[in-house]
Amino acid sequence: MAEYEMQESNLPNEEGERILYPRMKLWNQVNLEYIANNINYSSSFTPGDIIGLVRSLTQEIAYQMAQGNSVKVDGLGIFTPALGMRRGKERESAEKGGRRVNAMSIYVQNINFRADKQFIMETGRRCRLNRSETKPGRSSQKYTPEQRLKLAQKYLEEHPYMKVSDYCQLTGLLRNTAAKELMRWKEMPETNITTNGAGSHKLYVKRKETTIP
Repeated sequence: MAEYEMQESNLPNEEGERILYPRMKLWNQVNLEYIANNINYSSSFTPGDIIGLVRSLTQEIAYQMAQGNSVKVDGLGIFTPALGMRRGKERESAEKGGRRVNAMSIYVQNINFRADKQFIMETGRRCRLNRSETKPGRSSQKYTPEQRLKLAQKYLEEHPYMKVSDYCQLTGLLRNTAAKELMRWKEMPETNITTNGAGSHKLYVKRKETTIP
């Protein structure tokens, strides 16, 4: 059974009052293999069949988006490619005769997903919520800095990179505080945390070990 907690918004309302909003408490992240094994118990498909089909589906969706199409999967949602400017490239000017950018300066930055209403309803139909008994609070109350560092290091052992929003989710810190603390970890070589990219594209990654010849 899922749990929710009431989280404080970063911004107060017009009257200056603190606003609380419900947020589901996520216990874990399941992968495709886990889902395939679950489906296998209630169907004639083997986990290999399911994994192969899903991978073929994602490849075809990627191909169609690469051709300039959005992709609608009934019961799931609509996938749409989103473009961005490559790091270090100047933006095009809207002024007449102004600077123009070429295709090499643009890339697929993200995939936008809009869930199908039926998908949302199906999730809601299966969801039974209980209020979490643990009171949400600032990360400084829930974890010590050392504990937050270990959470970040463990995350980077399991993922290729970490965004500020990921660290917020891990620790409960507000975005500005999370960004400052990540920069603090980056400036400490012993944490093995560094950055890749800059500005809005900055990602936190595990520092590569250097070998002395």
